[in-house]
Amino acid sequence: MKRRTLICAAAALAPLASAVASTSSTPGTTTSPATTLRGTGDLGVVIERASGSLTLVNTTTLETIGWVQGLGDLSHASVVFSRDERYAFVFGRDGGLTKVDLLTQSIVHRVMQAGNSIGGAITAKGNVIAAQNYTPGGVKLFCPKLNLLADLPASTADGKPSRVVGLADLPQQRFIYSLFDADAICIADCSDPRKPRVTTLPHIGHQPYDALITPNGRHYIAGLFGEDGLALVDLWDEEPRARRILSGYGRGEAPLPVYKMPHLRGWAIAGPYAYLPAIGRHEVLVVDTTSWTEVARIPVAGQPVFVMARPDGRQVWVNFSVPDYDKVQVIDTPSQRVVATLHPGKAVMHMEFAPRGQSVWISCRDSNQVQVFDTHTQQLLASLSVNAPSGIFFTARAHRMGL
Repeated sequence: MKRRTLICAAAALAPLASAVASTSSTPGTTTSPATTLRGTGDLGVVIERASGSLTLVNTTTLETIGWVQGLGDLSHASVVFSRDERYAFVFGRDGGLTKVDLLTQSIVHRVMQAGNSIGGAITAKGNVIAAQNYTPGGVKLFCPKLNLLADLPASTADGKPSRVVGLADLPQQRFIYSLFDADAICIADCSDPRKPRVTTLPHIGHQPYDALITPNGRHYIAGLFGEDGLALVDLWDEEPRARRILSGYGRGEAPLPVYKMPHLRGWAIAGPYAYLPAIGRHEVLVVDTTSWTEVARIPVAGQPVFVMARPDGRQVWVNFSVPDYDKVQVIDTPSQRVVATLHPGKAVMHMEFAPRGQSVWISCRDSNQVQVFDTHTQQLLASLSVNAPSGIFFTARAHRMGL
């Protein structure tokens, strides 16, 4: 019995010893030794766009818990997570791809994979990380150690490079993405990540600028910057093709100047409806996801940038471009009307819901604050000091498709 007790005690101490042993000090990073056991399910990162750093946060205690610097140009950055939620893969504007250990709070590895990059995705297995690039265009595939697996070029009909946008993961080891300069959508089968097979859907509409995947993985919707409308692909079809939806939703009305490109990446799908930002308009479009036809428009305070559904679908939260980027509005989905207008701070950049939706974290770049609100009462729960915060990403994204 004593021998069994000693064996059990040794086994219990092993993870702690391993965590301490894994702590490393990488030049250009702030390292916090893993002296206590910690889960990763309630962790997240906030991009500090001016300093090229990450602030690590805890969504249970509503506090900052660490800081990692040395990630390059994060003026436009996004993050995906490993399946165990321990590692964050950060895609920077300068083409840098950085692997960060959230437990040791250090950089594990960093590669400069392009000249200009705006995001990436990771497969459900977690074995392939894809980076979408503006310069030189195309998509690059990496293993979790950030070794290059494949380089997928993207070009226009006359052979010029095309910028890649709207990259998302799909079931069955696939990625889907849009070509801004080629008016096309591509599906890459990465069953063999060193020899991916790419299918191109041409003539999908002019200048796709961003896209989303519906929560069930069936539909890919690309917003079109060069025309009124969106492109839709039903990925459950035996031979997927793109078709136009909501064509001419602004027809007959004078377009407003577009101060900031709207984003579709909020998973703004709530119940049977999709809530989409209208380009150059002070409206949110409500679309029936069965027929993919417009059923309503909701007037809002400015030009929407992010239109994001709370995880339970009861609310949709909206932020705006200049000059209204100090505001956030809350749409009640049953009544499809704005029920609250908040003023969290100057230059609201991004929002992220806690996994079950009880709170929302809002980055206010020019106020150097991240504000945390109760989504039911709209009351402020916490205010965190962060240097020029922009994107907010929680580890729960590791288990959601298309983010």
